Amino acid sequence: MASGIRYFVGNWKMFGISSSYKILENVNKFFKRDKKNKKKYKIIIAPPFTLLQDFYKRFKNKDINISAQNCYHKDNFGAFTGNISPFMIKQIGIKYIIIGHSENRIDGDTNKIIREKIIVALKNNLKIILCVGENKKEKKLRKTLKVLKNQISQVIKKRDDFKNITIAYEPIWSIGSGILPSTIELQKNIIILKKFLKHKYRLNYNPKLLYGGSVDKNSIKNFRSISELDGFLIGGASKSSKNFIDIIKNFYK
Repeated sequence: MASGIRYFVGNWKMFGISSSYKILENVNKFFKRDKKNKKKYKIIIAPPFTLLQDFYKRFKNKDINISAQNCYHKDNFGAFTGNISPFMIKQIGIKYIIIGHSENRIDGDTNKIIREKIIVALKNNLKIILCVGENKKEKKLRKTLKVLKNQISQVIKKRDDFKNITIAYEPIWSIGSGILPSTIELQKNIIILKKFLKHKYRLNYNPKLLYGGSVDKNSIKNFRSISELDGFLIGGASKSSKNFIDIIKNFYK
């Protein structure tokens, strides 16, 4: 079963300008009006670095949480042109961060680098959304669970780390493609992963697991029956307040 409250996390990727806060204003207004379900879920939005401070200031006393999309694997300050450390992100007031997204892995984030990012992010008390996922070839060879277990095992070493880590399962072959895993297949993978995590890290609670990959207002209907899911990591559909709101509405129909 899901661990309680569900998470709707919007990853804006390389999108957004200063006026884009209006998108979140609309989402926030919807949340306030959603008397029936608002206690059942939490909204987290990850804009680009350029908007982090402004969005945090605008929404710190509202119902939307702001997340960073990534960070550098070294902390504090240093001669690392163009990079931002978890310490700098924390100083803004940000509490959440996405690490290990497949697009960053393609750009060179190895398991070693992701592990280092996790260490410095946890040092700064950031709550991590760790992305894992298999590619099309690995799925075809039926290596999905082997790949996911390895990605997690290589970057999370200690039981205590899980207090501030949520796993987001994003099959690479599904991101932006419109192709979805079957409900049965996804539910099976989520159940097996949760059992693996509880056993490997000796957890006495259910770890949080999100799903990401072509999540929109229509596909969300396929996931309502998977009680083990703790929420969703949403890409393109999170950049429109209407689409994002429709995802939440359709999930709770």
